[in-house]
Amino acid sequence: MNEKSTEPIIETRDLTIRFGGHVAVDSVNFAMQPFTLKSIIGPNGAGKTTFFNMLTGQYKPTGGSVFLKGKNITSLGPAERTKLGMGRSFQLTNIFPQLTVLENVRVAVQSRQGFGFNFWRSYLHFSQAEDEAYAILKEVLLDDKWDANSAALTHGEKRKLEIAILFALKPEILFLDEPTAGMGQEEVPAILEILNTIRDARDRTILLVEHKMDMIMSLSDSIMVLQEGRLIADGAPEEIYRSKAVQEAYLGGGTTRD
Repeated sequence: MNEKSTEPIIETRDLTIRFGGHVAVDSVNFAMQPFTLKSIIGPNGAGKTTFFNMLTGQYKPTGGSVFLKGKNITSLGPAERTKLGMGRSFQLTNIFPQLTVLENVRVAVQSRQGFGFNFWRSYLHFSQAEDEAYAILKEVLLDDKWDANSAALTHGEKRKLEIAILFALKPEILFLDEPTAGMGQEEVPAILEILNTIRDARDRTILLVEHKMDMIMSLSDSIMVLQEGRLIADGAPEEIYRSKAVQEAYLGGGTTRD
């Protein structure tokens, strides 16, 4: 287990974005400690994914700043942020359907090592990349599908493969945007098991957007809540659960919705 740092690995200061006259994210101040799992929740239209997109560089803010390990990265694009250790999944799966499951992860390993599709590379290096890829597939409970064509996977299996590809790139921070989106109820427990294992290892930082509240409450070290683009609460799951502001935001008087 890594020693806990008092310095945030990622933070924002007055982060704001406007689309025309609409303020989608409004002066959000946020900080996250390394090797923790933090979730972002909020009603539909609260600005969760928009905030996520500013952290990972897909959107450029109209005000405020983003810092990674104390460095101002506000002006950097997604590719530059990836090189600095930020790995992002999306609501829609992002894999190579023409490749096998193992090949998808192996290509990511080779990409991290700077070789990508290098057919002239030594067979020994190729073998080492495959061994690493297979170990990652075991970590995400997908090793029994290693030789399957990726296009033939179920939606839940494709989500697990996407997480495996992220692992292969070895980011310091995993940004997971609704990893259970579109899954059947029977597929969710496997993703929950993977995320529990990652969290318990305390060797990666995870920022998660998700709608399944039971999952959020059981997984998270801390939870931040957005409403109409504003940060209305940020704290431990028990604190968020008891918050009147959060209950009112979900229009349920204490009952939340997916």
